[in-house]
Amino acid sequence: MKKLTLILFMMLMTLTVSAQYKIAYYSNEAALRSMPEYQQAQDDIKRLAQQYEKETKRAQEEFNAKYEDFLDEVNNLAPSIRRKRQIELYQAMETNVKFRDEANRLLAQAEKDAVAPLQKRIDETLRLIAAEHSYLLIVNTDSNTCPFISPIIGDDINVILTEALKK
Repeated sequence: MKKLTLILFMMLMTLTVSAQYKIAYYSNEAALRSMPEYQQAQDDIKRLAQQYEKETKRAQEEFNAKYEDFLDEVNNLAPSIRRKRQIELYQAMETNVKFRDEANRLLAQAEKDAVAPLQKRIDETLRLIAAEHSYLLIVNTDSNTCPFISPIIGDDINVILTEALKK
């Protein structure tokens, strides 16, 4: 993927220099973080994560209490009762693990859902900036996929984007 990006970038660089088109670059992560709605979304996700954590902790404490009770009585239980209680403990443990996994999945989905409209707004704003400034290409520099862009052919539009997103 990085090789393809580099080849595409080099081809566009040649085209840009010869045709006097320009490219721009920005950080998507910085753009997201600059939006007040992003902080609100993160706060909502944090509250949801705390609720899941609280429920997970409650279930774990409940399981631990049942397990301790079982250990206190295990030597006095008939074999069939002992097996029944072991099965109950195992099922409770499985339920707790499934809940934790589902909570993690739901949190990831909630974050994705919260960021989607913000990302759409960034994308629309980038299209407007590209049209207004005649940019042929706008590159997201996150993940260090493009560590250097010459200022001769590329403009840093982080400030322009941040200001546009505030409107």
